[in-house]
Amino acid sequence: MLRKGVRYIIIALAIAAGIIMLNTQEEEEEEEKPASSPRDYAEILSSGQLRAVTEYNAVSYHVSKDTLQGFDYELLNAFASEKGLKLEITPEMSFEKRLQGIINGQYDILATGTVVTTQLKDSLLFTRTLLLSKQVLVQRKKEEGKDSLYIQSQLDLAHKHLHVIKGSPALLRIHNLIDEIADTIYINEVELYGPEQLLAMVSGGDIDYAVCDENIARASIDDFPNLDINTDISFTQFYAWGVSKHSPVLLDSLNVWLNDFVQTPKYKKLYNKYFN
Repeated sequence: MLRKGVRYIIIALAIAAGIIMLNTQEEEEEEEKPASSPRDYAEILSSGQLRAVTEYNAVSYHVSKDTLQGFDYELLNAFASEKGLKLEITPEMSFEKRLQGIINGQYDILATGTVVTTQLKDSLLFTRTLLLSKQVLVQRKKEEGKDSLYIQSQLDLAHKHLHVIKGSPALLRIHNLIDEIADTIYINEVELYGPEQLLAMVSGGDIDYAVCDENIARASIDDFPNLDINTDISFTQFYAWGVSKHSPVLLDSLNVWLNDFVQTPKYKKLYNKYFN
């Protein structure tokens, strides 16, 4: 158990170190003050700065050998470069804080793949679809003598404890699933950890089940050979970036650019880098 605890501390420190490194690479050392209200495209162009928030993970945004990488980061950086904007991107592990930062104008773009739901459409304007993905159950593979823990279908989730990132859109799907199976599923919302740490906790036996985005789970699965991510929690869903409801011109500008960019060899190379 001690070694497991050390492992999670190392993972947490690695993520924290990555976030610190990302923040220290900003040219401006002074802390940015949150905007008093959301900005639209004209204000962003006038300032010369595009402020985005994302999640630190293997798909969206991370440091690899002192280099910034990530599908969302590289895609957004291409947009900012073409428009002559300085990109200021903030990694934030809390979904609720990312969402609130868009609503109060602290950030211009929620630049991490976010499930498009009716509930979130009340708070955000979504770009065109960037990815298709789904929520999957993270559990350990069948072990001799412990087969009773293995979930083979959604019906087997009754009376099980599922660990989910606090505020995650996956919560809506799990609540719907509770109605569908007509039984209780216990939900444990995790505030301090990201999805990759949840995978590590399941792998180490500290928790039995977690729910994560399939793309992130697949990007990390090679590090946890004892994990199984083959049980779907949701159907395939649309993932997109989000902007404030008060930024319709920014949304149109992003969509026009994305519609053109996804047809280019540069985009196909970027997509294959992270998803094939």
